[in-house]
Amino acid sequence: MSTSVKVTDATKSQLEELQAEIRLETGKNVTQQELLERIVTDSYGSKDELIDSFRDEFEPLSENEIERWLSGSSDWGVETSEGEIDDVLYGK
Repeated sequence: MSTSVKVTDATKSQLEELQAEIRLETGKNVTQQELLERIVTDSYGSKDELIDSFRDEFEPLSENEIERWLSGSSDWGVETSEGEIDDVLYGK
């Protein structure tokens, strides 16, 4: 059973380049279907990496930014329990 998949012109061009490189390196002609099946099969083995590639990029704060942020906090001399914080945040 074959199903069509729409790809951008850029992706189509990359598939064609991969086909050409495979032909040059191995002497074998592969179809784009074979190439896509291999890519999906190989990617399926590392699903976590593939899924992570769709996550938003996270850029951690620099040491200077962390220091600047922490410099805005101060000790009021009052002990606060986790329960008190939960009550304020989530209500009783």
